[in-house]
This record gives sequence, structure tokens and C-alpha cells, in this order.
Amino acid sequence: MLVGAFSKGGPVNDESQYAEGVIKAGTIATMFWGIAGFLVGVIIALQLAFPNIFYFEDFGFTNFGRLRPLHTSAVIFAFGGNALIATSFYVVQRTCRTRIAGGLWPWFVFWGYQFFIVIAATGYLLGITQGKEYAEPEWYADIWLTLVWVVYLLVFLGTLWKRKEPHIYVANWFYLAFIVTIAMLHVVNNLAVPVNWFGAWSYPVMSGVQGALTQWWYGHNAVGFFLTAGFLAIMYYFIPKRAERPVFSYRLSIVHFWSLIFIYIWAGPHHLHYTALPEWAQTLGMTFSVMLWMPSWGGMINGLMTLSGAWDKLRTDPVIRMMVLSVAFYGMSTFEGPVMSVRAVNALSHYTDWTIGHVHSGALGWVGFITFGAIYCLVPWLWKRKGMWSKALIEWHFWLATIGILFYIAAMWPSGITQGLMWRAYNDLGFLEYSFVETVEAMHPYYIIRAFGGFLFLLGALLMAYNVYRTIRGGVEETEDRVNPQSSLVAAE
Repeated sequence: MLVGAFSKGGPVNDESQYAEGVIKAGTIATMFWGIAGFLVGVIIALQLAFPNIFYFEDFGFTNFGRLRPLHTSAVIFAFGGNALIATSFYVVQRTCRTRIAGGLWPWFVFWGYQFFIVIAATGYLLGITQGKEYAEPEWYADIWLTLVWVVYLLVFLGTLWKRKEPHIYVANWFYLAFIVTIAMLHVVNNLAVPVNWFGAWSYPVMSGVQGALTQWWYGHNAVGFFLTAGFLAIMYYFIPKRAERPVFSYRLSIVHFWSLIFIYIWAGPHHLHYTALPEWAQTLGMTFSVMLWMPSWGGMINGLMTLSGAWDKLRTDPVIRMMVLSVAFYGMSTFEGPVMSVRAVNALSHYTDWTIGHVHSGALGWVGFITFGAIYCLVPWLWKRKGMWSKALIEWHFWLATIGILFYIAAMWPSGITQGLMWRAYNDLGFLEYSFVETVEAMHPYYIIRAFGGFLFLLGALLMAYNVYRTIRGGVEETEDRVNPQSSLVAAE
């Protein structure tokens, strides 16, 4: 079994051989796009809570309908995507003990991805969108992203090919699954015929129920492979590294990987309960969604138990605390998701704020916290500092973000259940008990609480950005114990 090696006897990496410039750029881009996405999220939350104040009739690009896809894409693809690209380039070099392949091609991946983000985002503000959840960019942006993604895959595979470490560490398996599967999902779901080659619009190749099924095969697996598999790779590298402990069970990580990969791909139809999709397909999606509970919790247990013998670090290291809480949110979200996929539960939860609460507990709690933890590790390692500039600011970030998430989901869960119950309430004559406007009025206090929670999360991210800036400039206000980046995470059996 492969174990982490932090002793003097383990193989030592030659730090001078690694390409770090592109990773530094990716780390900074992650922070920039994260704050942009969180800020837009707070703005649209305020628009829902106070529509009379935050509606600007003369500025169409500020309307909720255009800012909402800007927010989701900025947080998922700009913030999350840059985090995955940057950490994958860092991890694959260290675990393979070789310089990243491709020469200048990793820089093409970085700048090409930034260009995709910009053309997609400007399209949203201009009202250019396919109207597909998580797949809003039109055909011209999709073609460019495909090109960038193929180069990304080749760079990653080339680095694995020339590795000096005989074993492929499990984090690289998760990164590879994320890259390959997202490529397949992206190409199939975005098959379209442009109206003309000089216009922004296109016709999708698949429409009707086939289009809906393809979209949610893509949509749920964007969650499964972009927001889960990729960030599990971060978990499997950075938690053992920060805790200076081996992965609890390498065998469990392999079982976790293969079961997750095979099961996740079938879960998408649970988004289409009570639609024109055949009921057998709905049931198939529901069944595989419930099955996902087991491998997901296997990964959660593996991440948490990696701290065996190092639990005392939770008291002294807020970065460890942040990453452990992210794994806890991962466990909670991967329990809630299968429950919500059950048809009887879905009848109440679907189209309500309960789903919004579920998504954000995963996106902010799992994806956000594991990314923040990785950045707090990377910045001192990349810029050769003893630690982050201020440990106190990390503490403040942890508590502000945690309280913000709790406010958010504590508002959205009762809000969603209230919506579902009001929408399905009938009077004695068989008419709806409540009008839609009455349900919207009932949501107002919950929407105020949500906006406040989002503001706290944004405030924590701003503190982090300032901490990162001061660390890069140099100097450490409160020195942390720096994990030795030269120690190898994997060793031969």
C-alpha cells in the first residue's frame, strides 16, 4: 500500500526543476474570480430581497436574468476552474517528481481559459446565452474552450508520461477523470449549429426530452466531475500534506475513485422527475443517486481519518480546520443530494429554494473551503514564505465564512420547504390555497438572511485576498509552521 512519506528516508523533490510561474498566476486568478463571483452573488441576493432598490431599468446588463448566470459561471468555472488548473499543475509535478510537460503550453491553457471566461461573461451581460444550466456560453465560446481543454489534457498526460515516480498518486486519477469526463460532457451537450458564422446564436442539435436528458446528464456530472472529482483530488493531496500524515487508506481511496466514477455518470435523470422523461429513466437516475451515498461517504471518511494522530492541529491550525470542515460539508451534501433525488422528496423540493440551499452548502462549504485551504497552503510554498502574513486573518476568514454559510443554508432550507408546501396547498374546492405572489412575499425575510450570509462569506474572502497580497509582498506577522514542500507525498511499497 502506498503511504505518505514525510521522513528523511523518503524521496526528496528538487524544487528548482518545477514550473511555478503558471501556478502563481492561477492562484492569483482564483482569488480574483472568486471575489468577483461572490460579489455578484451578493448583488443578486439583494435584488431578490429588495427588488425596488436594486433594479436599474436603464441598465439591462444589471438585471437579475443576466447577472445570475454570470454569478454561477464565475464561481464554478472561473473560481473553481482556475483552482483546479493551478492545483493540478502543482500536484502532478510534485507527485510525479518531474517538470510539467509542454513548455509554454501550460501558459496557453491558463491564458486561454481566462479568455474563455471573459468572452462567456461579456456574453451574459449582453444577453447572449444558450439558456442551459451550467452551459450558458454560446457556440463560439464553446469551441474555444474545447481547444483549451484538449491542450490541458495533453499537458497533464504528458507530465504523467514522463514521471520519475513509478506510482500514480490517487489525486492524479481524480484530476484525470475530471479533465476527460468534462471534455466529453462539454462536447456532447453543446452540439449546436450556428445561425450564421458571424452571429452569436445557434440551434441545439438535440431538443425536446432528448435535449433535457442530455442537459441534465451534463449538468449533474458537471457537479459530479468538476465540483466533486476535481476537488477530491485537492483533498487527497493538501490534507495529508498540511497534516503531515499519510492518507488514511490508499485502498479506500481507489475504491472511492472507481465506484464514484462509475456511479455518478448515471445520476442526472433525477433532475427530471415528473417530466416527459420515461419513468424508468427517472427511476434509474434516482437509484444511482442513492447508491452514490456510499462511495461519497467513503471518501469523506478517508479525508477525515487522515487526521488520525494529528487531531490536535485543529486547535492550532485554522487552515486544517477549514479543510476538515470542507470535508464535513462534502459529507452532508452527498447525503442530502441522494435524499432529494428520491421521487417523493423531490416532489416537495424541486424548483424551490431547498435546492438552492443544497447547492450552496456544497459550493461554498465543500468547494469554497477546500479551495481556500489549498490557496493558504500554496501561497507560502510558491512564494517561499515561512507562512501566511497573518494567522489571525485566517481565523477571521474561517469564522466569517462558516457563519455566512450557516446563515445562508439556514435561510434556504425553511424557505424551500415553505415554498413547496405553499405551492401544493389546495382549499376545499380544489383550488390553489395561495397565489404565487403570496409565496414570494413569504420568502422576503429568508432572502434578507441569505443576502447577509453571502455578505459575510464575501467579507471573509476579501480578508483572505488581503492576507495573500501581504504574504506575496513578503513578511510574516504571525509565523506558521511551514509544511516542507520537498517531502514526497508518495513512496514505494
